[in-house]
This record gives sequence, structure tokens and C-alpha cells, in this order.
Amino acid sequence: MATPTNMQQAALLSDLADNGMKRVEVNGTPVLLIRSGNSVHAYGADCPHAGAPLEEGALCNGRLICPWHKGTFEVTTGALVEPPALLPLTRYAVRVDQDKVLVDSTPEPSKIATATAADKRTFAIVGAGAGGAAACAALREAGFAGRIALIDREARTPYDRTVLSKFVPSGEMSPDDLPPLLPDDFFTAHAIDVIQAEVTALDANARRIDIGSAPSLHYDAALVATGGIPKRLSLQGSGADGVKARICLLRNRADAQRLVDVAEQGHHALVLGASFVGLEVASALRERKLRVTVVSPGNVPFEKQFGPELGRLFMRLHEAHGVRIRMGRHARSVGAGGADGALRVTLDNNETVPCDLIVAGIGVTPATDFIEGITRHDDRSIHVDASMRAAEGLYAAGDIARFELPSAGGERVRIEHWRVAQQQARIAAYAMLGIHPKESFVPYFWTYHFGKTFEYLGYAKHWDETRFTGTPDTFEFIALLGEKGKLVAAVGCNRERQTGMLVEAMRKPLSLADATQIAESP
Repeated sequence: MATPTNMQQAALLSDLADNGMKRVEVNGTPVLLIRSGNSVHAYGADCPHAGAPLEEGALCNGRLICPWHKGTFEVTTGALVEPPALLPLTRYAVRVDQDKVLVDSTPEPSKIATATAADKRTFAIVGAGAGGAAACAALREAGFAGRIALIDREARTPYDRTVLSKFVPSGEMSPDDLPPLLPDDFFTAHAIDVIQAEVTALDANARRIDIGSAPSLHYDAALVATGGIPKRLSLQGSGADGVKARICLLRNRADAQRLVDVAEQGHHALVLGASFVGLEVASALRERKLRVTVVSPGNVPFEKQFGPELGRLFMRLHEAHGVRIRMGRHARSVGAGGADGALRVTLDNNETVPCDLIVAGIGVTPATDFIEGITRHDDRSIHVDASMRAAEGLYAAGDIARFELPSAGGERVRIEHWRVAQQQARIAAYAMLGIHPKESFVPYFWTYHFGKTFEYLGYAKHWDETRFTGTPDTFEFIALLGEKGKLVAAVGCNRERQTGMLVEAMRKPLSLADATQIAESP
């Protein structure tokens, strides 16, 4: 505890509501005060992930939930509970002197471990995306002092890939300025070996990783978090000269730069697939003032995930901003030609759509072909248990992992959500050290369209009721998806505090009645 001479008065205890929060400044430093009875805790006021103002978040079950992306922290310690933040809150010493709340503006030192020569173990992490970054931070957070080797073919990782479809195509962010998931000095400071290389094989039985021409790496435990490979188009003519260069996929920084380069030269984009990535790109390209046409099978976007009513809401939003949506259609062929130099895409009803570029958002295939000694599912995913273990000493997380989800009736599912990859990687990291999860995690992701953020909590494979609170037409609502009176998932827009309370409450079975009460809270 700092001495009183290092402290200054930040607030009066009587001005702080019990179980309430207040943002203050201490020597120019933004600090969040949280009162619990006669005790006060002080933390950095902005979320370490994306800088959200934490005082606008929710307090629930002794936890602070970030309003923007639902990063979760313990109120009493600032410890990280759920990503996308990967580090604990910065903590400041507090002393209550009668009614005065005194705070030291010097942060308390971090307690994250680093490597020592005494621990001879090697843990390997293949894939430096969201899951890989989360695992590195969690291993040191949990006290692992052995060697961590993080292997990825891409340079300058890990970075926030969610902005690739949301803010890079619009021009709001450059591919060179993607936010890092951890501070630049984290890997050096915590003695993590970052290896830029192609993994040619991982032998699960021998616990060996082959890295091109470099010596093989032998591991005590390994996590594979390689994500997915974008599915290639089965579009006649797509490989022809003058066509291939104008077809864009979007999975990494290089893909994003290529999309921007092509979009800068064009006027009309055709997006194949009304997926989350596809429609986020459609929204972003409209911000760039391109004409956009979306072609996709199905009746409305996201019907499988959200149901037809919410699907129509997304479609109306896009159409109101000038996106032309052609649902129930497939692209059959593409050719270059014509005096205008445009591509000509022919649909399955023989309609021709001229465009300058094509963006394919038709899903991914799990990147697991290099793994030997395990059985894969038909879609190339890997079965894992509750600790994300796929085989002895081998773990998997993210797009490649097929796992049992209690809220889905125990069915095995595969969820391609960025934050889920982080949640699973943290579970795997702790399991490598023999520490198993004490509670279930709640899947969460967010999607961004024309300045509006939509949050999806839980996972609904089946539901028999959709209950709305708020006003969907004005995009201020929560839709509760229930099955047999129990909440299985929720979709919210502009209800950040309520979704924060919901996502924490959903760790345990929650009735629709109780969920409605939370959703309708002020």
C-alpha cells in the first residue's frame, strides 16, 4: 500500500453509490472508482482492449463487464475473467479516511509471470491470432514460467482481425494501423519466442512440430489455434486473366490491403454471401461510396442465426443505405469484357450483374490438414473436451474446435467467433497447467453495420420463441431467443449495459422471465 503522501483525494465516499461506479481524474490519470460497502477499488477507467469507458458498463455478480465488447474483470482485484481484453485492469492503491477517498496515481506493479530457467517445459502455440494471443497472456497470468513458442506464418501478429471487415474497407483504418492484441513489448518482456514460420506438420503422438527446414520443436503441451481458410469460389471463369485479380477474400492484413487497393479503383462491388463478414464489408464499402450488390442463397440474411424477423431488420438497414440485396440467388459464372472494363457476373436466373470487384464471404474451412495422429470431423474440425483437449498434451481452440455446449443441449458445435476463440484459448492454457474451468463460458460476438453495433449472446441452434424488448425499428432493443421458457441466446442493439448483465447471468440457466426483467432494466 502506498503511503498517504503519494495519495490525493479523488472523491467523497458519501458521493459514491454502493455497488456503483464513478470516473475521476487523479493527477491527470483517468481512474474508475467502484464502491463495495465501505471499501473502494480503483482501476484504469478505460478498457485495456479498445478503450471503452468502463463506467458505462455493468456490475454483476461481483464483476465489471465492459460496455463495448463484454471484457469482464473481478471487482475486488481487477483480474481478467473474460476477453477480449487479455490483461487485467491497471490497479491503483486506495485508502478511505473518514469520508475521503484517497487514490495513488502510480499504478501498482503487474503480477504477470515470466520465464525462468527452473521450468524446463515447452508449451507451443500454433497460430498467432486471437486465440494464440489469449493463450500466451493466460499462461503467464496463471504463473507458467517455462518456454512459450508462438508460431505463425504471418508477420506482425497478433492483431485485431475484427476491424478487417468493419473499418478497413471503409477507409476509417489503414491495414498498417491494425490494433495489436497485446502491448508491443509484451512478448519480449515475458520471454515469449515468436517464430514466423510455416508449420508443415504437427505429430500429436510424438509431440513434435516440424517447421520447414528449421529443427523440429518438441513440446510438453501444445495449442492449435490456426482458425480457418476461406472457402474458394466455385464460380465458372473466376481463374481467368482479368478476373482473378479482382476477386477478394478477407482473412488477414494482406487480404485487407488488397481489397482496399482494388476498391480504390472501382465503383461497384459484388459481395457473394450475406455472412457477417460479407455484410460488414458491404456496409464498409458503402461508406467508401461504392455501389454494392449482395448475392446470397436463403430468404433473408442471418435467418439461421437470428430468425426471419431479425434477418429482415438487417436487410432493411442495408437497403436503406443503398445496398442492393439479391437473396435466394447463386452466382454461376463471371467474365471480363465490355467497353467499360467491368466484370459480368451471371446468376442462376440468368440475370447479369456488372461490377468492378467481387468480395467472397462464403465461409471458412478449419485449418487442420497439417495435424497428424488425430481424428477429424467431416468438416476438418477437431473434437475437444471441456478443457479443449483434443489428445494427450494437445489442445485446440477457435474455428477448428468442435465442442459440447451445455446451452445447445450438449450438442457438439463449432463457433466461428473471434471472442470464442479467445475464451477457449484461455481455458486451454489453464488446462495445460492442470487447472480446469470452474464455470461455463457464454459465447459472444458483435457485428457492425452502418454505425450500429449488434451484440449476440449465447448460441441458439433451436428456439421456439422470440421476445422483443425495446423498439427494433429504431435499433434500440434486445431480442430474447427462448426454448421451452429458457433463454438460449439474445441479440441486442444500443442496450450495452443490459447485455452486459445478461451475458454474465447466462453462465447459469436463465428463464425467459428473468431475462426479460434484466433486458427491461433501466
